[in-house]
Amino acid sequence: MSHSRQPLQSSPEAAEPLQTLRRGGQLFETERRLNAVLNNASVSVFLMDDRQHCIYMNRAAELLTGYTLEEVLARDCPLHDVVHHTYPDGRPFPLAECAIDRAFPQNNQERGEEVFVHKDGHFYPVAFTASPIRDDAANIIGTIIEVRDITEEKAAAERQRLLIDELNHRMKNTFATMQAIAAQSFRGTDPAAVAVFNARLNALSGAHNLLTEDHWQSASLRGVIERALAPHLLLASDSNRFQLNGPDGRLHPKVAVTLTMALHELMTNSTKYGALSVPDGRVSVDWTLQPNQAGVEQLDLTWRERGGPPVSPPARKGFGSRLIERQLPMEFGGRATLAYEPEGVICRLQIPLTALGWHGQEKIEGRPA
Repeated sequence: MSHSRQPLQSSPEAAEPLQTLRRGGQLFETERRLNAVLNNASVSVFLMDDRQHCIYMNRAAELLTGYTLEEVLARDCPLHDVVHHTYPDGRPFPLAECAIDRAFPQNNQERGEEVFVHKDGHFYPVAFTASPIRDDAANIIGTIIEVRDITEEKAAAERQRLLIDELNHRMKNTFATMQAIAAQSFRGTDPAAVAVFNARLNALSGAHNLLTEDHWQSASLRGVIERALAPHLLLASDSNRFQLNGPDGRLHPKVAVTLTMALHELMTNSTKYGALSVPDGRVSVDWTLQPNQAGVEQLDLTWRERGGPPVSPPARKGFGSRLIERQLPMEFGGRATLAYEPEGVICRLQIPLTALGWHGQEKIEGRPA
């Protein structure tokens, strides 16, 4: 490297300048190629000695910080004091509080986010990876840091947050409008029909609230189940009537909403006619997450009622039954069965889980599909 004469130091004996790579054509060619690689890299690379003084930075690092390597070397101080010396609110940022400095001497692959100060004085967020450098005798002689500017990522995340907040606001307004329309449309009709409609709407709203907590990226499987059963789980007299057994997992928003509605219909039916309509009735919800024959992770969930009135198949299928038996298979290619056994209703759901994220996200983020 052009500045390889600056030493990496770990002890007084190591204070001798490193051997230059310019002794011999082959070593010089190696140095030239290494410099070409580093200076064409998009990520910023810093090399520091055991005093945390910068002894090398590539072209990307110079563009990132606004300083040239010559300027940084001339400062003869820790790199922290050059580009990371102040908090965004103006308070001094001691080196002892620096997360990057924790990589020296013991923490390999220290990762995190910080805020750097540009030469012109503006602040910018960065993501970093820092690791100690060891010599042939395993002595710690410095630190190597990779840094990238994440200003655009932060701005995009903030724009996404604002859009999601606006979406949530509009959804709440939509639910309120739907309730108002229903109140007008059902005026003079059976109040029970209005109550059923509002209950379904509240269940849908609850699923949306759960997704809002995770910015509509995904929802907790256990959270979906507990939220759907919340009207009974929150009652002290009913809290011991449920057995929930299964691992937690992450559900795609579309799966979360549909599963919430299915569980709501099962609970409503049980409250009216099944196990939850009597004091001694019990409901168990058991589920597993495992790959199906196609290698896709699948949710297998069983709703089982016991201790309620004797059950017989209904004369006609209502909205809840149609939702469970038709909507789930149609949307997700799964299976749903409702069994009206004398001891209680049993519902079995098999739902191949939709991959999280949006179409093409894996390509943008550089991860496997």
